Amino acid sequence: MMPGNTAADRVDLSDTQQVSHEAGKFLSRKIWLPKLLYRALPVFYVLSGFAALLATVYISEWFWVLPHYLLFSAACLHMGLLIHRRRHRP
Repeated sequence: MMPGNTAADRVDLSDTQQVSHEAGKFLSRKIWLPKLLYRALPVFYVLSGFAALLATVYISEWFWVLPHYLLFSAACLHMGLLIHRRRHRP
């Protein structure tokens, strides 16, 4: 038995697989932002995180909203610092 040429073998994808394959291409493509917006993105994340963290002080019914605010603020602060650190890597 001879090994087949896998590059020549074509696999037909189902409709669902085709949609997910095309969505993966769309989500993985590069996005070009204006320079001002590109530089302001980490600052926006950090300010949003601090704003959400400070907003928890003014929540009167805290028992279900507070965890969401804290999670959002932690995610924003983390993303802002991560983007800043990756851009200023030596």
